Amino acid sequence: MGQTDKPIIVGVDGSPASLDAAAWAGEEAALRGAPLRIVYAAVEWTYYVPLVPQPPPVGPDEARAVEEMLRTAADRARAGHPDVEVVTEIVDGGPWEVLVAAAEGAQMVVVGSRGLGGFAGLLLGSVSRHVLSWAPCPAVVVRKPPAQPTNSIVAGVTGRSDQAPVLDFAFREAELRGASLRLLHGWTPPVVPSIGDKPPIAYDLEGIGTSEEIMLAEAVAGWQDRFPDVRVIRDVVRVHPAKALVDASAVHDLTVVGGRSGLRRMLGMGSIAHALVHHARGPVAVVRE
Repeated sequence: MGQTDKPIIVGVDGSPASLDAAAWAGEEAALRGAPLRIVYAAVEWTYYVPLVPQPPPVGPDEARAVEEMLRTAADRARAGHPDVEVVTEIVDGGPWEVLVAAAEGAQMVVVGSRGLGGFAGLLLGSVSRHVLSWAPCPAVVVRKPPAQPTNSIVAGVTGRSDQAPVLDFAFREAELRGASLRLLHGWTPPVVPSIGDKPPIAYDLEGIGTSEEIMLAEAVAGWQDRFPDVRVIRDVVRVHPAKALVDASAVHDLTVVGGRSGLRRMLGMGSIAHALVHHARGPVAVVRE
């Protein structure tokens, strides 16, 4: 199966956030020439979401409402892109389990920041959080993008060798959009408390900053050769990486960050990714490292 044959998956439940996700996924499907699969999970008992009112058994009226909601989601996805192949599907099971299973073999899975259940005060819905942590492909949580598109993407770069999937996704996405790519690396100096009457250790902050810039240059070496049409901006900032990415999300069309893979996923998606998806001011893609 070629990359363009692999579908993009989007989960919907009728909430405004999920319909925004369907619209974003439709744009992405058009960019990639990929089919779009809109999935609704028909769950009778969301036992893993505490204190959420449980739905009544599905009757004819409820079934018609779901079909209408799926038509609305498909219309949102096709808006401006009538040639996008869109399939809607109702799948039995819990929402995050259904979406993680559907994401097998997909290019990406897309969710809204909040669904219809849960507590309005929470920053990220439980379904979105589980999908971002466990999806086998890049997962995108859609928040409202900047009022004016900037035709730019930002990706968080750690310098670790396992970030190749993150860089590959970010460069390919920038190439598809004809967008610039800002490779952002945030760092903070180590904090060492003073011992007794001795003053704290003084660090050469300028030297550390230079070392971080060299690290970033080495981490992304070769990627510009592979994607010569992508305009790249390397940016090293003396700010905690999570804060740097949250701030950057307000002025870029998409923010890309790495997430834990393998057994490390049991601990969640990672502290930086966790902070970003909760506080970002635009769409965020979490890519398994």
